[in-house]
Amino acid sequence: MAIRAAVLSDTHGVLRPEVLTAAAGCDLILHAGDFDNPWILSEMQDIAPVYGVRGNNDGEWAGQLPGVLRFRLEDCRFLMVHNKWDVPRDLTEVDAVIFGHTHQYREEMLDGRLWLNPGSCGRRRFDLGLSFVIMTVKGKEIRTEKVTIPVT
Repeated sequence: MAIRAAVLSDTHGVLRPEVLTAAAGCDLILHAGDFDNPWILSEMQDIAPVYGVRGNNDGEWAGQLPGVLRFRLEDCRFLMVHNKWDVPRDLTEVDAVIFGHTHQYREEMLDGRLWLNPGSCGRRRFDLGLSFVIMTVKGKEIRTEKVTIPVT
């Protein structure tokens, strides 16, 4: 059986309809920080379980959120942080790294490990686009689908 997850970052107090609709069809939500307020986290928890980390714009309310989160989905081991610079050096037990902060989508394989930044799906920053990822994990296989939100 596969696990389907919405992978988000940098919502900055905004939950767009496209994100809500996509997340409603997922088993869980992975959020790489900068929720900006507890309301966003609460709204997401009403949709699906949330695995989240604290971002640099998350205030005192986010003290219960870890800065680094390790978890397993199916047979894949994940590490999630907000800022890529906070990734620990030792990644021997990690198959995929999820991060945010830059508001720019990025997906690449480095040393046999997936590095994924879903981009920002909240407030638009500068002239950057808006995006998030739908990820499917089955066994050791990770498939990603970038979802681009039209900028109006």
